[in-house]
Amino acid sequence: MLWYESLDEKIAQYLPDLPVAKEEPMRRHTSFRIGGPARRMAFPRNREQLVLLMSLARQCGVTPFVLGKGTNLLVADEGLDALVIKVAEHMNEVRRVDEVTVEADAGISLSRLAVFAQQHGLTGLEFAHGIPGSLGGGVYMNAGAYGGEMSQVVTEVIALYPDGIRRISGADAGFGYRRSIFSDGQGVILGARLKLEKGEMEAICSRMEDLMNRRKTSQPLEYPSAGSTFKRPQGNYAGTLIQNAGLKGLTVGGAQVSEKHAGFVINTGSATCADVRQLMEQVQRKVQEASGILLEPEVKIIP
Repeated sequence: MLWYESLDEKIAQYLPDLPVAKEEPMRRHTSFRIGGPARRMAFPRNREQLVLLMSLARQCGVTPFVLGKGTNLLVADEGLDALVIKVAEHMNEVRRVDEVTVEADAGISLSRLAVFAQQHGLTGLEFAHGIPGSLGGGVYMNAGAYGGEMSQVVTEVIALYPDGIRRISGADAGFGYRRSIFSDGQGVILGARLKLEKGEMEAICSRMEDLMNRRKTSQPLEYPSAGSTFKRPQGNYAGTLIQNAGLKGLTVGGAQVSEKHAGFVINTGSATCADVRQLMEQVQRKVQEASGILLEPEVKIIP
């Protein structure tokens, strides 16, 4: 029996109300709007369903790929012979733990979480308002913008390991530039606690609006992309290096180096994964020739 047939039987028996899609196009679930079909895609409604689903997958010999909002992913054109678990569909609960601490599920969008904080007079998450990903993805890669990053506010991560659920302190989460212990494949993020500070709702809202306006002015938000395509090299900026190499507007198929911000590779409407990968390789080669610096991808390429 094929792994997905076995999994279908177990889900029908133990999780009959779990939404599951067959041969689901990944392009519907990534901000790049690129990617072939996932053999199975499941949409757990809460942490309990996710924990049980992970157990069923292990019994079938499957290592699932856990997906948030798909904002930092480039998925292969041929798709994935895998179980994709999308937590951002339903797992988006948030609550206050005390006056300055909130706990939320991994699937909640960072934008919604920032708005929740603002509505409760809590400051510290303004930087995350325009980041299009989920809390789980933000913790996974220590997402940040405009001087803020998740490591500054995350005090605890609730994660599932083969031996059970653990609560890992922010200090032990291994946060670094666009990484954490979870980006090394350790554990599945179920949720997190964040410690913020009391602030004035109007001032917080004004700060969020200012940062959003800066994003709209400087970034090609009108096109599908995965955000910043390359990591920031030490002492420099990827976008500056790409621009200085004369690569703005460089195009392969439907993929293009944005003319608005050279740090973004965009999908002009018909880009394939192969287009984007070929364009990224050209950018890396030409930037290295011009500056001696080899750019490292920030976008996660699957598989």
